[in-house]
Amino acid sequence: VQLQASGGGLVQTGGSLRLSCAASGRNFTNNNMGWFRQAIGKERDFVAAITWGREITYYSDSVQGRFTISRDNAKNTVYLQMNSLKPEDTAVYYCAALPRGGSIYRKDDYAYWGQGTLVTVSS
Repeated sequence: VQLQASGGGLVQTGGSLRLSCAASGRNFTNNNMGWFRQAIGKERDFVAAITWGREITYYSDSVQGRFTISRDNAKNTVYLQMNSLKPEDTAVYYCAALPRGGSIYRKDDYAYWGQGTLVTVSS
């Protein structure tokens, strides 16, 4: 699975962005998909994930209620709608694919990663 993230940019506090992650290769629909983010000087942290079958969603506490993850299996694409953005959301955002098994919260369990897209929220 190859992943290509896009949609990052500069936005003011309170604004919105939608990130996309286009997947190519086989068996996209059999993968749980996640978004992580990494701010300068910090660890790469879990943001959101969506399972492959029932499309159950999971969010970190810091984005719960503001971000929405979704997937369109016909387009092999995962989205992250980000609303009410805050300066602390500034980071490089990565999408990743997790084949069956493993924890959706653990970055080390994800097998495939996109290149990242930068989101900058100005105050």
